[in-house]
Amino acid sequence: MDERVPATGSNLVGNARVIDGDTLAIEGKRVRLHGIDAPESDQTCLDGGRRWPCGRRSTRALRDRVAGDTVRCVGDEEDRYGRLIAVCYADGTNLNAWMVEQGWAVAYRRYSTEFVGEERKAESAGAGVWRGRFVMPWEWRRGERTGG
Repeated sequence: MDERVPATGSNLVGNARVIDGDTLAIEGKRVRLHGIDAPESDQTCLDGGRRWPCGRRSTRALRDRVAGDTVRCVGDEEDRYGRLIAVCYADGTNLNAWMVEQGWAVAYRRYSTEFVGEERKAESAGAGVWRGRFVMPWEWRRGERTGG
């Protein structure tokens, strides 16, 4: 059980619908997972010279992880799109940390260094996107693409 964030701020609890690898919807409210950035839905990565849909795989990993679980999100601010920025838990697991440690998201150092340790573990293990080459999600949104 990883309860790094104190239970202060807004608590949003319910069944989660996964929008993508770093965004959920609970009770009609969108939630952006704090401190992480997942590949964009249409993003591809390279593994041994072959492209694979890492963005869709990231989304599927989060969807599979929360399936059937009640999700609790804790946060106290919103981003410019009106999404609650939060750390979310399912069955006692910190989903933000889990996504990074599994290699389906990276630590979003621009906003937090909280998940850098999990990112290092994923990179060392060659997990998720770390199994080959990829463009960081924030660079992908700016138009950069993985060559090959």
